Amino acid sequence: MAIAMRYAADEQEAGDILGQSFVKMFRSLHTFDGSKGNIHGWLKRIIINEALDHIKQRSRFSHLELDTAEEPFVQNTVMEKNDAAEILQLIRQLPPATHAVFVLYAIDGYTHREIATHLNISEGTSKWHLSEARKILQQKLTVISK
Repeated sequence: MAIAMRYAADEQEAGDILGQSFVKMFRSLHTFDGSKGNIHGWLKRIIINEALDHIKQRSRFSHLELDTAEEPFVQNTVMEKNDAAEILQLIRQLPPATHAVFVLYAIDGYTHREIATHLNISEGTSKWHLSEARKILQQKLTVISK
């Protein structure tokens, strides 16, 4: 559920993602190969892919291209003043495509190349969405900390 919550707009959507993920897992359990990894990693991949499918259904990804993305700076003192639940709530308020890219990159550790492949966007678009997410979050965190 924690993985689904990272990508979902709310708890209900996370439940839908998780439910569909379990259906896919049970239908393809016979394809699981323990020699290639553990069940946790396999299930995590299914949940992430299902979450991305939900996001794709919810919105269309924009094809904005930037060669260089500005890296906004977020002060650690701002982060320390806010708890994880508040920050996760701010992340959920991001536009769907921007939200997906941010979670894939910043939380799940995907590269821009992997994100581009998963979401059928260019690496430049992935970088733009990450930069946009950071700018929006920085603005929201600055307002909260004042």
